[in-house]
Amino acid sequence: MTQPPVLQIENLRTYFYSRSKAAFIRSVDGVDLEIGSGETLGVVGESGSGKSITALSVLGLVSGAPGVITGKVGFRSPRMQKNLLQDLAEFVSLDERDGRIMGVQKEGPAWQRQVERVLSKVRGREISMIFQDPKASLNPFLPIGEQIAEAVRIGCGVRSKGEARERALHWLEQVRIDSPRLRYDNHPYGLSGGMCQRAMIAMALAAEPTLLIADEPTTGLDATIQARIVDLLAELRSSLAITTLLISHDIEVIRRLSDRVAVMYGGRVMESGPAKAVLGEGDDGRHPYTEALLASVPSEVQIREKGALQAIEGEVLDTINIPRGCRFQGRCRSMTEGVRGRCLEEEPELFEVTPGHRVRCWLREGR
Repeated sequence: MTQPPVLQIENLRTYFYSRSKAAFIRSVDGVDLEIGSGETLGVVGESGSGKSITALSVLGLVSGAPGVITGKVGFRSPRMQKNLLQDLAEFVSLDERDGRIMGVQKEGPAWQRQVERVLSKVRGREISMIFQDPKASLNPFLPIGEQIAEAVRIGCGVRSKGEARERALHWLEQVRIDSPRLRYDNHPYGLSGGMCQRAMIAMALAAEPTLLIADEPTTGLDATIQARIVDLLAELRSSLAITTLLISHDIEVIRRLSDRVAVMYGGRVMESGPAKAVLGEGDDGRHPYTEALLASVPSEVQIREKGALQAIEGEVLDTINIPRGCRFQGRCRSMTEGVRGRCLEEEPELFEVTPGHRVRCWLREGR
């Protein structure tokens, strides 16, 4: 990466306190990620791996009361350069033992005011987000066209209602909604899930952001509509070259749309690198978890012959009770006797197996 990254996440930790278990849920636990200008970084992993919480933490959308966020989220655009978690540590006192948070004292209102102070000119302007459920994210009482026009006025500083309307119609055309001038006045409840998702994409892009976060953009849509939305995202990626953080549990979506990939498990990045190295054919030193994810994707032969699907054995890691050593140890089928002791006692670092391709696994040390 020759230029400074647009987004640089360093040691991000987002914890939630469970009163019923009197312990912290370590949803995101020391994540490092970066995205270069014009690049699409795909983040993949099972539900509960910390993907969406990472994205919500970037935009300060984790509520002030239970959420504990530490680390650094550096953001750079032509108009600004700042740490999106700036000075939040001043409002939190942590009791840490052996690298684990045991207790927290937090000035909730002051914390929330600081979040809004730092991010008020970032959300929807510099960084836009496509959420998982478009119908729940769109305002049910306003026509979709007016919502997009509002994004234009806020993000681009357009004061004329007529100009904002024309720009909104332009983005409705860009996302391939049929009859944009007719759909402009439709409310979300009058549109299909696929149309609402297209409207959500148009609204996210209308502010012409530096960074787009797409959180599970195809979730909840039927297979045909999913394919059309992926085609649309691929087309927009090619024409706009917008910097994108793409989150999905669908490996095929990540494989098609991403330049680089990060694989998350148990709140950690287990592997990162070029998409071809991480998700391509062959084994070039991949993490056992990545191999298990790829093996769970049905092949054409399995689909044609209606063969059994291959599941990852065991349960997703409980991020309250994280074991010593590797977080994937309880489900790993690649562990050898030579590394078993270290896997059970020491958590591995991210080892570089090829240039730009790093894997958190003792089997890859010194490869």
